[in-house]
Amino acid sequence: MQIIGFTLKKILIERKNPIQGKLEIKSNITIDDIKTEEVTISKSPSLKFDFTFSLDYEPNVAKLEIKGSIIIMDDSEEYKEILKSWKKKKFESTIKTNIFNFILEKCNIKAIQLEDELALPIHLPFPKITNNPTPQKEQKEQKESSNPKYAG
Repeated sequence: MQIIGFTLKKILIERKNPIQGKLEIKSNITIDDIKTEEVTISKSPSLKFDFTFSLDYEPNVAKLEIKGSIIIMDDSEEYKEILKSWKKKKFESTIKTNIFNFILEKCNIKAIQLEDELALPIHLPFPKITNNPTPQKEQKEQKESSNPKYAG
């Protein structure tokens, strides 16, 4: 499987109400459609996955929605199984994880930019630096200082 295309079709972000009380951010990815796609760069079969990535800030604070599509090229026969299962609106495949991870990577970056512009809390936790050492680190430092290491 090789991802050969990524396109955004719709970006919607709306701030509805001020943040009050506890805020819960729910994220979701859905595959809206899967179909074959003709590409000029190869004769290998290609599939187009239409998706929706959404973030809901509850209770009724904001909503972010990104719609787009990914085109993959697959030399294996797996694409036939994907299309067959999609007729039942199911998408179970070994490539599902790779596709969802790619969508998350692209959409999370865009979502963070938009959240910053609308002064919304970022939906992903960022690493933080603290000045206070953790208790385990303090114990380790005390232990090391009481048992000096001698060289020589």
